[in-house]
This record gives sequence, C-alpha cells and structure tokens, in this order.
Amino acid sequence: MAYEPDPAHGAWQESLQVLRLGDHLHAELVRRQQQAQGEDRQVRLPVGRLNSLLRATAPGVLATGRNAGADGRLPWLYARQVVPQEVLAPVLGTWAAGLVDPDDEDDEKLEDELLAGPAAVTVSLPNWERECVNLTETVISAGGTAEPQQRLYSLLPEAIAFRLADSPYRTGGTSLHFRVVSSGKGVELVSWPPQQYEHRGRTWYYSACLTVTVQTVPFAQRFRVHVATGVRRWATRLEVAPRGLNGATVLLDAPLPWPENQDRGHRIVENTLGFDRKARQLVWRRGSPVLLLPELDIIRKYPEPAELFESPEKWLLGQRGLAAGIVYHPVLGPHGVGPGLMPRERSELDAWVEARLRPMLRRVGDLTRVTRHNTPSLLPRSTKAGEPDTREAQKAMLRRTALARALNGRPLDVEIVWQTSQIRDALLSVLPDVIGLPPGGGVAMDDSRQWQVDGIRIRVRTRPAGGLAEALSISGNRKLRRALRLAEAITGRCALVAEAAGARSADVGVVIAEIAGKDRFAAAPDTDPKHALRIAWARQGRLAQFINLPDGDSASLEHRAKWTWLDAFRQLGAIRPPAHRVGAGIPGDLQYAGLWMVRYTGKGPTRCPARQIVAVRMRPAGSVGTVEGWDADRAEWVPYPQLLLALANTSRGAREQSRNDRECGDRGAEQQWQAEAERQIRAVLFQLRERPTLLLASAGNLRQCWPRLRNGALSRDMLGFGKGPDQRTTVYGADLRVVLVRDANGRDEVADWYAHDSLEKVGFAEGVWGSGAPDNRVFASTASRPHTAAGVPKDLMKLVPTAKSRTAPGKAAWNPGLLEMTVLGCLSVQALAESGRAGGTPDHPAEWATLTHQLRYHDDYPPLARPLPLHLARLAGEYVLPLATDEGVAS
Repeated sequence: MAYEPDPAHGAWQESLQVLRLGDHLHAELVRRQQQAQGEDRQVRLPVGRLNSLLRATAPGVLATGRNAGADGRLPWLYARQVVPQEVLAPVLGTWAAGLVDPDDEDDEKLEDELLAGPAAVTVSLPNWERECVNLTETVISAGGTAEPQQRLYSLLPEAIAFRLADSPYRTGGTSLHFRVVSSGKGVELVSWPPQQYEHRGRTWYYSACLTVTVQTVPFAQRFRVHVATGVRRWATRLEVAPRGLNGATVLLDAPLPWPENQDRGHRIVENTLGFDRKARQLVWRRGSPVLLLPELDIIRKYPEPAELFESPEKWLLGQRGLAAGIVYHPVLGPHGVGPGLMPRERSELDAWVEARLRPMLRRVGDLTRVTRHNTPSLLPRSTKAGEPDTREAQKAMLRRTALARALNGRPLDVEIVWQTSQIRDALLSVLPDVIGLPPGGGVAMDDSRQWQVDGIRIRVRTRPAGGLAEALSISGNRKLRRALRLAEAITGRCALVAEAAGARSADVGVVIAEIAGKDRFAAAPDTDPKHALRIAWARQGRLAQFINLPDGDSASLEHRAKWTWLDAFRQLGAIRPPAHRVGAGIPGDLQYAGLWMVRYTGKGPTRCPARQIVAVRMRPAGSVGTVEGWDADRAEWVPYPQLLLALANTSRGAREQSRNDRECGDRGAEQQWQAEAERQIRAVLFQLRERPTLLLASAGNLRQCWPRLRNGALSRDMLGFGKGPDQRTTVYGADLRVVLVRDANGRDEVADWYAHDSLEKVGFAEGVWGSGAPDNRVFASTASRPHTAAGVPKDLMKLVPTAKSRTAPGKAAWNPGLLEMTVLGCLSVQALAESGRAGGTPDHPAEWATLTHQLRYHDDYPPLARPLPLHLARLAGEYVLPLATDEGVAS
C-alpha cells in the first residue's frame, strides 16, 4: 500500500519544537568520551541508545534527527511540545553516565550536574526552538526522481504513525488501538493489547502490525510512503533453552515516569533479550532502554530477563502496571497463529490508512496491465479425461537434453551420502522420472547403479554418512577468535572428507548429502556441518546438494527428493531459459546476464567477512541454453559448475577486504572496494559487447558497491561509475539493455499490494503492470500463488474473526511479492539519436519489462522471486565460503 503527497493539498506543514545539542555541550561530551576511551581522534557520540531512551520516556518527542552525534548544530530532537528540562536533564544525565569513567572526578561532576536539574547545571542544556517543518519537502534529482528532504526518512514515518494511532481501527464490530514502536529499523504500529486465539485448549496471542517507511521510485515526480501490513505474534511458551536465545525482541509497555506530562500517543519500547555466554545467563542486550529506565523510575519494578523468560504469558498480560511481550520467532517453537494477512483484510486496512492520511497524502493510483503475455511458452497440459499427462514426459526430456549439453560428453558421477534408508531410496526411485531415464533401477553394480541413454552416462553410488554429517566440534579455547575456532573445525571436517573420498575422478561430480536441518544445531552455534561439507567436497572438485532428514510426511518425501535432483542439475548448469512470448522487438540472438554481489559480515556462514561480485551469462540455443559465469581471476567465461568450484576455492574478496581495512581504515577500505567492484562490473560489460544483451541487476543488492544505482542518481539510458559523469548505456554495448529489479529487500522498498475489480472483489492478479504514462520506465511484476498457498480464502479475516471462521487466525496467509522493474537503459529515440542511429526502430520499455517478468518462470520451478539469470547468480553465493586465519585473512 503506497501513498504520496497530494498536490491538491500543497505542502504538509507542522509547527514543531526542535532541539540541538549545541557546540558547547556536544564538545564537552565528545571530550569526555575521548578521555574514557583513551582516544585523541574525533569520535561520534553514540546517541542511538539515548534516542531510544528519549522516545521511551520523554513526553511529546516525535522523532530524533540523524547525525546529531557528529555535529551539535544539527537538529537532534523533534517534539510536538517542549520537553521540560526537569525531564530532559535526568535522561541525558543517565545516558551520559555510560560515556564517562566512574573513577574520574570531573566525569562524576558532569553527571551530577546533568542529573541535578537546571539550578545546578553549569554545562547548559540547549534551548528549544520552534520551527515550521514541511513534511512533504521534495527535491527533484537531475534524472527526474523526486526525493524527500533527508530528515523526512525518519521524521515523516513517526508523524504518520502517531496520526494513525490517534484513532482506532474499527472492523467487525471491534476496535483495535495501535501503539507506536520506533527503532533504528523504522517505525511500526502494533495493536495493543494483543488479540487472543483459543485453539485446542491453548491461548495464542497476536496483534496487527503496520510498518511505515518513506521510499522513492525511479523517475517518479513524488516520493512514496509505504505502509506494510502483517501479524505480530507473541511467544508465551518458549520451547528453547536460554542459551538458544541469541537476540529476541521484547516490546515493553511502561507508563511514562512523568505522570504530570502524559503523552496521548506514547509508545511501546523495543528492547533485546539474549544469552550472554560469558556471564552464562540471559541479559538485556546493549542499547536496550530497559537498562536505564529503572534509574529514572524508582517506583516500578521492571522485569528481569530470567523472570520474563520463565513467565512470558504473565508479563504479556501485565504485571505491576507494566507489560512486556516477547516477539515470536520460529526458533522459539511452533505458534498456533499463522503469519500474514489476506487481500480482503489488507484492502480494509488500506482504506482506513487512506482516510487517516487525507488530505495531505493520497493513495498512489492503480496500475494497469501492459501486456496479455504474462507467461512464456510453457509446455501444454493434457486436456482429455483419462489421457496420460505428457507434460511431465516432455519436461523430463528437456531436462535430459539440458543435462547432456551441460555434461558435454563427460560422465556424471553422483554420490548419495545418506543417514536414513528412506531418503536414499526416495532419491534413487525418483531419478528416472526426473530426467526420463529407462524404467527400472539401471544397471546395478555393487553399491552403485548406472544409466546410459542419449549420450548421457550417469553413475550413482550410495554410502552411509557416518561421521561426515555429525555436528562440528568447536574448540573451547576462548583465546581464539570465534572465526578461527570455526575454521579449525571446518578444516578437520575437510580432512575427514578427503580421507573418505579416495582417488579423485575426472568425471563431473556431485554429492547429495542427507543432513539434519539447521534447527537441530541452534542450541550450539557454528556446529552445523553444511558449509564445512560444501567446502570439503569443493576441494575435491565436486558440487554439493543437501537434503534434510525425513520429517514424517511420506507424501512430501518424493517431492523433496525430486527438488533435490533439480537443484543438483541446476548447479551443473543443466537449466534452460524460458522461450519468451514478447514479440519481434526482442533480438533473436539476445543473451542474458545477471549481476549479484555476495557480502558477508563477521556473522556470515564461516564468521569471516567476504565480498564477491558474481556474474552469470545465459545464451539461449534452441530448446536448451548454456549457463556460464565470469571467472575474474582467469578473466574469462567458464561453465557454471566451474564458477561454483572456483568461488569455493578462492578467498580473494575477503583477503583484499582484510588488507584494505588494516591499511586504510574502514572508510578507506569501503571506497577501495567500491572502486574495485565497479572495475569488475565494467570488465564484465566489456565482455558482453559482441551481441545484444539484457543486463539484469538487483538495485537493492548492487548499490552497496555501485552507489550510482541509488534511485536519485539514475538517469534514463545512462550508466554512472565512481565520480565520473554519466555515460550512455550504448557506450558499454551498442545493443545493451539494462533492467534494474527491486523487491522489498527487508526494508519495504516496494509496496504491499492487492488486486481489485469494478465489482469490489479483492484478490490476486498475475502479470506485468505499469502506470500508463507514455514515457513510463517503471513496471511491476506479480506472479501467481504457489499450490502450497492456494487453499486459503482471499477474504479470510484474521484480526477479528467472524463466527463462521473462528479458526481463521490459525491460517497462514501468503501474498506473492511484487517485483519492481526499472528499464534503465534501452534503445529509445534519444538513445538511438545520440549513438548515431537516428531513424532506427526504438524499443518499447514495456516489452523489456515483460521479458524480465517472463524470465521468472521456469518449467521446473514455481515463479522465481527474481529473473532466472539473477536467481543463478545469487545462488552461486552459496559457494563463497572464506575461512579465517591467524592473520585475519581468508585461506
């Protein structure tokens, strides 16, 4: 659901109180922090925790400004009313106590001065200033994209959230009241108190949840406000040990400690609960406001972590005037309330939000279909009753043809490493159907079976997993960094795999291993052997595909076994792009390229940072195509499986990052990495020049290393790198087209959606959508619901169930995600003229958006989240697994 400033209303002006730290107080706090840290260099005040505390306790505070910790002259607090100094001083003093050294007499003096109030303060607290703030202030970029003034990214969502919370949402004869939850991740509205769902003698708790963010859309004349809807579930029975709680979010409902200054729309405060392995107990994580609240409110007793963990339902219902809810996560055990909302309920929430935001904002206009060709040419289904379905047979034949092309005459050696006979037998039984092998089990030879058909030679061997699939043994030596201890364990598992592998074969090799799911290893972090086994087999020149232990559902076993084989063939490059149905405007010899950046922090799969650009190229060739990847070290295109093995056996990205971090500092290293990433991208573009190319890139993923993909930096038919000027896309290839795709990206960058018709029916719709403007470059792709979500009614109401659907909260609601497609570069009239080809037939952007949409479809898969080339590039990141060494670099 998306909204934009309504030009008929004009600017949305609000008179707010604004507070700045001021140069004097800012300098004094910085000086004392430098003394406490023993540093002389310029530091940035850690105001994040202070901001959380102020939002929790100071009445009238609306939002906190950005970068106030770096510059005391920037706006720090925005409030609807002046916060009295007798309120602000204790909060600031309590926070300042965490900056100073308790053994320093001057530091104690500053703390006392701040806590004592205005009469004793010698370091003056700043004065409030009234300011008229335009909440719709917009700047149009050089490329024609409307961008809000920078402070609106945090200020406007807060203002909207409080506006929505002022009035209840009425539905089904019930009213839901919302409370505001603010954090560094954004602003949410949570209905409070929670709803209750009785099922099978147990009570489950849940709330409606709205997330408000400010976004931009390429080339749009107005910025957007996105309001995403969902369900917030509360954990009341924790089926996990305390040490398995790595970081649970806890929302605290506490009255303001200033009874004479009650805030009409005060918030619920976000905190984080986790297990401290050094202290061996549950603690409030650093930055949680609840750590400081008891110092401001000596009347109430706030929950201790262990007490909350033992009695979560009691605290959710309220104790001693306080309430605290642990936000549910699957690691805590099953929950009786299903996630998500269905279209009918979304549409009613949309109508309520739209009414509350008028007249300042209006709902963005509906999109319309731009084509009737929603899907590529897929295989036909049998239509006559009783006639065998030939579609699966045709698909098996095409898979076999694609596999033969990928193997290129070389034998395929598959090893099934099993823990249960059910998984082993299921994998062996479904293989012939998947690729159309002759019926029966092939030629049996000892512990292997062999097939030979249409130039394909496959040998499948089976053997028990033994100790290979056991949990990793992590050293207890706390003197070693966590990444080093994990690297030691992985190296040990690699040695065990090498010992069991025997002589290496020249055949194409794939290992399918049965292992436990990651939840089995949640209680002991870093012990999951999956990544260690992938590294180990890659060092043996073999690809790895995994299948989890049986889950007790025999009906799903065959399905899981089939998809395991399909994923293994995908790693071999035995996959073909769909035959599009766009029209003659698409060149017949077009190739597709996908760019993806793999980026791991110290929390990555091997606890070692890594950054890697992955490029994949697909060239249709008749009914099958070739899949290749760009090997930056060899500076050439190689078959896709070779790319995967090369990624697993190189650590160049992590090694460069570590070296640059030491030599240049974090900021200098980031700039050098961006320059190197852009150099690699330009090198890939140069290697695609010889034929028409559709370059697909995820804007949300690549702009981390290619900043000029930011919406405000985009210009039609132009590409920009570094600090240089934009250049025509045709400079990088005479027949180059560039389409940027964007999904929600964990930040609601694209809006929730639902479809409706003239009869007021609400549901879903599959296809390509646009605004209808003649120069439109931005389109939306929506796919159909998968079969797993087909049984949930579109008009299901979960927030206030009707008498006919009392079990509605227990249903899992699923909505197909919207994929935004921006045709950044194509052969427009202007692009043709500027490249010396005036008079040529120009492209229709809608056709290239339609082609991108159709690349989400594949015969073997439900609609993909991204076009197939990008899908393959992203999955290649599974093989980027650097290991730490004593020097802090990868090996």
